[in-house]
Amino acid sequence: MASLKKMETTPTVEPMEPAWERVMNARKEDRPQARDYMEKLFHGVFEVKGDQCMGDDEAIITAIAWFETFPVTVIGQQKGHTLEERMRCNFGMPSPEGYRKSMRALRQAEKFQRPVICLVDTPGAFCGVEAEAKGQGRVIAEHLRAMATVKTPCISIIIGEGGSGGALALSLADRLIMLENSYFSVISPEGAASILFKDSSMASEAAKNLKLTASDLKSFHVVDTVIREQSGFSRTQMDESVEEIRKAIRVALKRLTRIPPDRLVENRQQKFLNMRGF
Repeated sequence: MASLKKMETTPTVEPMEPAWERVMNARKEDRPQARDYMEKLFHGVFEVKGDQCMGDDEAIITAIAWFETFPVTVIGQQKGHTLEERMRCNFGMPSPEGYRKSMRALRQAEKFQRPVICLVDTPGAFCGVEAEAKGQGRVIAEHLRAMATVKTPCISIIIGEGGSGGALALSLADRLIMLENSYFSVISPEGAASILFKDSSMASEAAKNLKLTASDLKSFHVVDTVIREQSGFSRTQMDESVEEIRKAIRVALKRLTRIPPDRLVENRQQKFLNMRGF
């Protein structure tokens, strides 16, 4: 009887909303970040720093590297793993300096005909007063134009958070790839909940309504490929998923590098114009 009474009083645990669970997984501290993927996917990496104007922003990494037999330009958003790294990277929220550095890398990639591979992982661009004073909104718009018009293949991979215009700036690509536990959204779930429900604690409900998961976006033809994450996926257990990413990049590069530059740009723009959402 005592054990039965104990069972009756045990509180039931509500299952987590699947979309919100994806968001939580995308934010895990031990989740691989841009530098982790760069170490596994590329060789001969040479990092290029600074925007030739204001300085450097460690929230965005730009580098020249080799992907198998392809010379490529890599642009990645980095959050940092330790508290010190996170503060140095502004928790993955880029400032105008970072986007200008990225545009510099895009121009170089076009000049030397190197494909561009972007690793997207940000809760959103930094929205502080200083960033706005430096023209954050304008520089993101310029970055979108640069991505839309660059005459070289572009592949973007959403590896974690894909928040707002900060992520979109690096996602206007010929091929968009997502890991299954990443998300891509016009706004963070907390921000959406604050606006829609006047209560940020309803972020789980907002996540469900935003349709921000990889499977949702694949069904809407926004995302081209979804990469499965292996069991126990983390910085120390990522090799299987990295191989899947490697295969997806290899297939995309072999196809895209055969297309003339002007036709490539035309196809890229038409791809986004043809998106109809629901």
